[in-house]
Amino acid sequence: MARIDESRPFLPVNIAVLTVSDSRDLADDRSGDTLVERLTGAGHRLAARALVKDEVRAIVDVLRGWIADPAVDVVISTGGTGLTGRDVTPEAFESLFEKRIDGFGELFRQLSYEQIGTSTMQSRAVGGVAGGTYLFALPGSPGACRDGWDLILKWQLDSRHRPCNLVELMPRLQEHLG
Repeated sequence: MARIDESRPFLPVNIAVLTVSDSRDLADDRSGDTLVERLTGAGHRLAARALVKDEVRAIVDVLRGWIADPAVDVVISTGGTGLTGRDVTPEAFESLFEKRIDGFGELFRQLSYEQIGTSTMQSRAVGGVAGGTYLFALPGSPGACRDGWDLILKWQLDSRHRPCNLVELMPRLQEHLG
């Protein structure tokens, strides 16, 4: 069973939050606020925050900047993961992935099923790695952000989580380049 090993040090991670929306701005971005509150409450650092329209180019431009920034370890986005024609976040993220983290989307949908039932099949939450940076795309509701953080990312981004966590892999994410 997973657990927190209190004998290990907590290592804060630098996390950027991206909201993808055609209808929101930072003043009414409840989902982005939910992620910021949770990640800072857990002891991590907010490295950056942005809001962009549901457009592949706009999303990719922000992601590329953050991937290139050594002060950003993780990007978590909210919004644009549905099925409508304007929902393009997974396509933008996947165009940059060097490695997919298939288990993230699978686990998110499994846990989400307990909350919203079969409607979870409409979620295209994705995770991956690009340039040594973890990238996670969550649906745009505050509830989905709570579930994604509280049930998955909070644990995997805690260096004390056992038997393993994503933080301990960070130094090795780019070993293929060396």
